[in-house]
Amino acid sequence: MDDTLLRIDGLTKAYPGVIANDSVSFAIGKGEIHALLGENGAGKSTLVKMIYGLVKPDSGVMTLNGAPYHPAKPSEARASGVAMVFQHFSLFNALNVAENVALGMETPPPMRDLARRIRTVSETYGLPLDPSRTVGTLSAGERQRVEIIRCLLQDPRLLIMDEPTSVLTPQEVDILFETLRKLQAEGTSILYISHKLEEIRALCDHATILRLGKNVGTCVPRDTTAREMAELMVGSSFATPQARATEKGAVLLEIRDLSLPAPGAFGTPLRGISLSVRAGEVLGLGGVAGNGQDELLDALSGERLAPAGTVHLKGSDVSRKGPAHRRAEGLLSGPEERLGHAAAPDMSLTENAVLTAAHRKRLVANGFINWTRARTFAEEVIARFDVRTPGSGTAARALSGGNLQKFVVGREIAQAPDVLVLNQPTWGVDAAAAAFIRQAILDVAARGGAVIVISQDLDELMQVSDRFGALNEGRLSPLRPVAGLDIEQIGLMMGGAHDMEVADVNAWP
Repeated sequence: MDDTLLRIDGLTKAYPGVIANDSVSFAIGKGEIHALLGENGAGKSTLVKMIYGLVKPDSGVMTLNGAPYHPAKPSEARASGVAMVFQHFSLFNALNVAENVALGMETPPPMRDLARRIRTVSETYGLPLDPSRTVGTLSAGERQRVEIIRCLLQDPRLLIMDEPTSVLTPQEVDILFETLRKLQAEGTSILYISHKLEEIRALCDHATILRLGKNVGTCVPRDTTAREMAELMVGSSFATPQARATEKGAVLLEIRDLSLPAPGAFGTPLRGISLSVRAGEVLGLGGVAGNGQDELLDALSGERLAPAGTVHLKGSDVSRKGPAHRRAEGLLSGPEERLGHAAAPDMSLTENAVLTAAHRKRLVANGFINWTRARTFAEEVIARFDVRTPGSGTAARALSGGNLQKFVVGREIAQAPDVLVLNQPTWGVDAAAAAFIRQAILDVAARGGAVIVISQDLDELMQVSDRFGALNEGRLSPLRPVAGLDIEQIGLMMGGAHDMEVADVNAWP
């Protein structure tokens, strides 16, 4: 008896100028947790969209449980037993949990019955939820539970998960893995997409690796090192980021008792945040999404001026100065949302270079843009940071996520900042691109810059940071040396346990 649940044979999808999937074939067994790996632009998203009925393949066939499978839309995929938890949540903040779940169902039961089912299923799988809670009041981990429970209520045979741990604490990751293993034991198959290769090794039975739209091989993750998998993804070896020993210099950025109201009904206020960062130092700030990361970057960049507290840049009070002044003085930043905040989607890379580098790279004179200088600067960023693009005239939205991330981070680093603040610098990028960006961050510190990295990727923070702090509900824990911290301690700090018996080193000796 065939134990294959989903078989894909020769699946191909082409767009103008690019073949997203080139005759891809592989199989997922019943009750198997199967990883789908690949660098940015390898074709993972297109492939799972075809499986879920969001994209129609140009050629190739799929069979599900031995029968032909060709969903024309997601509702047909769900009816066939295929469910998907997307990387970016599709929830309405103003509605409660039960109402959000109902919106994802073809024929939802009466709300009282649905609430009862949500409680039962969520408790059965170790993901307890209150159906009456307004989604806007939930943590990122709880919101992910809503998405998962919405899928589990469909009793899926195949569950597709796209970067499911990117917003979770280590403790929440452990809970999620227990849930997935329970589903596996009950016969559910899981297609798991993640750039966190150690998670793949711990969880998955087999892995299919895509490169440039093609299936270039499979492996058994537990028998393959994370580095070996990364090199299979990119087709070559790459350097591990290395920090150079740098003596810490003067304090370049200091904030004291910074408080900022929430930007909206479901934002997070900042509450009395104090920190300092020195020349040659990388300060890592962790935290589950929605605990004040975006608000802190806005306050540091000058996009929002805090009514309470002070910001000193190289000894000067810039508390009432906006982004243009702070950039001119050497404080540069890169927000989490790369498309729409860090870059204007329909503008070319050259135009996007002008948006933040006009002053420091002298791209504007007497009110006129020097387009030759602007193109030259954009091309320098493209070459230096290995941005895969046809040219500087390409629109930002045409780049893959990883390549756009390399461009927007590179654009800031190429301006030689004195202080650099980055929020999620390697969000959703592949291992090689992440290593490249992390090395660039370390190089800024090595030449005497001060860097603040705000990230949900704890491995990243441990790799690049000298000190670590955690944001929780808009409050910052005491800052502590990375040396000696373990993942368990960090997870507790992210959860709000800031009173552990570890020395407070907000100030360097």
